[in-house]
Amino acid sequence: MNFNLRQINRRSFLLGSAFTSGAVAASLLSPSRQVKAQAPGIVTSDKMRPTIPYGVASGDITGNRAVVWSRCDRPARAIVEYSTSENFRHVRRIIGAPALEATDFTVRVDLSGLPTDEQIFYRFTFQDLDNSSISSVPVTGTFRTPSTKKRDIKFVWGGDTAGQGWGINPEFGGMKIYETMRQLNPDFFIHSGDTIYADNPILAEVKLDDGSIWKNITTPEKAKVAETLTEFRGNYIYNLLDENVRRFNAEVPQLVQWDDHETTNNWYPGEILTDVGTDARYQLKDVNLLAERARQAFLEYQPIRFDPNDPERIYRSFQYGAMLDIFMLDKRSYRGANSANRQTEASDETAFLGKAQVSWLKQQLLTSTATWKVIASDMPIGLVIPDGTTAYEALSNGDNGVPLGRELEFADLFQFIQRQNIRNVVWLTADVHYAAAHYYDPSKAQFTDFKPFWEFVAGPLNSGTFGPNELDSTFGPQVKFNSLPKGTKPNRPPSEGLQFFGMVKIDRDSEVMTVTLHNLAGDTLYSVDLPPEES
Repeated sequence: MNFNLRQINRRSFLLGSAFTSGAVAASLLSPSRQVKAQAPGIVTSDKMRPTIPYGVASGDITGNRAVVWSRCDRPARAIVEYSTSENFRHVRRIIGAPALEATDFTVRVDLSGLPTDEQIFYRFTFQDLDNSSISSVPVTGTFRTPSTKKRDIKFVWGGDTAGQGWGINPEFGGMKIYETMRQLNPDFFIHSGDTIYADNPILAEVKLDDGSIWKNITTPEKAKVAETLTEFRGNYIYNLLDENVRRFNAEVPQLVQWDDHETTNNWYPGEILTDVGTDARYQLKDVNLLAERARQAFLEYQPIRFDPNDPERIYRSFQYGAMLDIFMLDKRSYRGANSANRQTEASDETAFLGKAQVSWLKQQLLTSTATWKVIASDMPIGLVIPDGTTAYEALSNGDNGVPLGRELEFADLFQFIQRQNIRNVVWLTADVHYAAAHYYDPSKAQFTDFKPFWEFVAGPLNSGTFGPNELDSTFGPQVKFNSLPKGTKPNRPPSEGLQFFGMVKIDRDSEVMTVTLHNLAGDTLYSVDLPPEES
């Protein structure tokens, strides 16, 4: 299918989808079974039908597999049908386990054995548990599987959705950046974390600098910081109230990771919140318990494939054809406490990815045969991100010469990449709420035993704009582009247009990777071509 036809089919097909609003949930399917296609039950009374209030989504696409997700408004059995035809000819049908209250009625189905390099059309129907003749109106989605042969690849990335009190404003057009990205027709999307802001309530109105009013849709769960499982789930439901997000989810497969705001700002395992400052908003002070509830809601509401050996693990990898491997990191779950970050020897205190994840990443990079190895990171490498006045939230700790603290873990990783001659590693990230391009140059660095590499920063997608941050010279980052001038007033609203996402294209013939950074309107702000390093 050529590009134009594919674009037309995706758009016209999805016009028939039901992009409605409602409440949220999630349920893990037991092993599904495939049966011959049957027509869904039909009833005349809409009140009797289950409904699908938040649309559908797909994700964790790799090889001949993809996960599809949806949520029902009541206990019901999920039925997924899929086909390479938008008319659902030669349909395959999977009957899943029921969506139940215990998991907030969300369901995912792991589709396998899919044909490669094909547009897949799928639809969810939920069937009443007591009367199989009563079913929901189907809701449709689509995605394209990777190719075993070389073909052009295009994907987008960004992070930071609905933060700092900037929620869904219908008068503004909602979360418009999702529609801007959708219109670029990407193969998939990497969400680099802060998928929600569980610690940022959404108020009905925010007064702007010019005296005008930003008007948010509000819900009870977004009226306070999230502490209960219901409140964490409600944060994901809130984002799904936006029609731009639902339309995007139905058309663009997602690879999703988390960062801090899925739980609470700058959190680390073992943290106990204080009774002062913003922490005073919390009745529950045990961050480990907050994080467990946050993780459950995150896994329920994202189209993620669970690792059977570690179903709560968020770091994972994906092969997207012969030219691209993607490694999704988790810099939140295995870190030591935020500190001054100047320890001289590696230990549990200096862990950032943690030993197991570092070992996994090294092995994944070593065995990858893809031309390009993209590391999707939920936090940047060289940007200085304080946590209070004496501690640091991210990897860098200010200009202190040789690697110290968490930098020790990454010095070891960069040294491994250099000594194993692992080529064409590119880092993509978000977190800091502006866009930037950084080139890490050993000739400019305090620590020099590494191969030069690029890091690209994008976001926010619908949050306050901040920055720019200072850079730490340990690994020699050079600013090639920055979307904001110094002195930019913090927490700029989406209405000022300072929302940013990135896009990557890989040419099938030359294998050149082109990275571009874009604003809310889709305008290209920066572009660079990266030719692959040959062996």
